[in-house]
Amino acid sequence: MYIVVGLGNPGRKYENTRHNVGFDVLEILSQKYDIPIRKLHCKAAVGEGTIRGQRVVLAQPQTFMNLSGESVVRLLNWYKVDLSNLIVVYDDVDLPEGKLRFRPSGSAGTHNGMRNIIGLVGREDFPRVRVGIGRPAPGWDMKDWVLATYNTPELRKIMFDAYMNAADVVATLMAEGVEPARQLVARCNA
Repeated sequence: MYIVVGLGNPGRKYENTRHNVGFDVLEILSQKYDIPIRKLHCKAAVGEGTIRGQRVVLAQPQTFMNLSGESVVRLLNWYKVDLSNLIVVYDDVDLPEGKLRFRPSGSAGTHNGMRNIIGLVGREDFPRVRVGIGRPAPGWDMKDWVLATYNTPELRKIMFDAYMNAADVVATLMAEGVEPARQLVARCNA
């Protein structure tokens, strides 16, 4: 069994913002594989189902971003899933808009949600899929940038395609493993 956690902030105010990449990618997985994310459990909205032959829990923490680890720890303990079967999807300001990055482990970088997860889990050896949201233009506050929506139809299309690709990377990782997921990311970024 896998737990796929998409990071974001709960509430309509934050829908479709740069910081809610993880929620949006999980919505795509939910629709594509018919796994409704409706149940509230372990401080998260969750859905249980199957993706490409693998049992999976899709989870959107209902804590705010900086407290995501509270939900992740509860999910890991409840479902008794090994940390290597936790996949976290989130935004990355250090990647250009629409670019993907996959790592089987690593640090939190500048992302406070990941920092909280790693701090509470006590390890960083679990896979993550990051979607680039780019850096703010000069004069933008970082908080305002990550909580903003995409302001042009062209950028919305770029980001939607990236979310679709990220969902495919998650499914490929679960069904085929690390190397095929890495290769898919390279093709998506080409």
